[in-house]
Amino acid sequence: MRCLVLGHLVKDVIINKGTRVQRIGGGAYYSALALSKYCKVRIATSVGEDFPREWLKELENLGIDVLVTHSKESTSYELRYLDSDRRVLKLISRAAKLKIPHNHYDLIIVNPVAGEVGAEDLKHLLESSRFVAIDLQGFVRSTELGVVKPKEVDASIFKGAKIIHGDSKEISLLRGFSPEEFEVALITKGSKGGLAFIRGKAYEFTPPRADIDDSTGAGDVFLASFAWFYSQCPFVQALKRAAAFTALFLKNRSVDFSMDEVNELAMKVEVKRV
Repeated sequence: MRCLVLGHLVKDVIINKGTRVQRIGGGAYYSALALSKYCKVRIATSVGEDFPREWLKELENLGIDVLVTHSKESTSYELRYLDSDRRVLKLISRAAKLKIPHNHYDLIIVNPVAGEVGAEDLKHLLESSRFVAIDLQGFVRSTELGVVKPKEVDASIFKGAKIIHGDSKEISLLRGFSPEEFEVALITKGSKGGLAFIRGKAYEFTPPRADIDDSTGAGDVFLASFAWFYSQCPFVQALKRAAAFTALFLKNRSVDFSMDEVNELAMKVEVKRV
């Protein structure tokens, strides 16, 4: 199975409980990391010469192909955590828009962080591809340097997506949003789980309790793992497995765990019709 992930690879500066760490980040990175366990993954991204080469090598070592649009500088964010579910986000620098390959892919994850996927490119993808999953974060953020501010977007630009994902605040920024207009709509609420809709039917899901210090990448891993599982199994089973997969990622800060562990933890994920 061939999977494409679209979005900037990011230089993240993470400030949490008095510590300051710089590492690779961005929704595309975390989504590709999740998919790398199950399919052949390509990231289409844009980075500058300031982006550490060893980070790209890390992706190559995981079997992830990186298609780079060269930029003057890379996208960089400062993430200052207030607690496990709240953070202040600051855009330090922003890379150029990326070029989208037009080969055939079985699954496409659109996961921008700073407006790098344009409206026309998105329209073409939705018209030409059968399985597109979209994360809202990069569409509902301001792209000016400094503290990131929310912006409203018309939900109609996402029409045709099989899966749409956002946290409850991001979803609230969609004008004219209606879950039944998408095959699957995922609305997450951090460690509390969230709501998942399939053709307008709502389910509430609650992941296993866990003490997590760093939730960076959780939504991106959840979206990508759900998309993969949903391509392979029924909706509720995919939802449970994705919640379990994400919990294991947050515990290990890697995807170095087995499918048996995912299935075992998935049995502890609560899903109910609402």
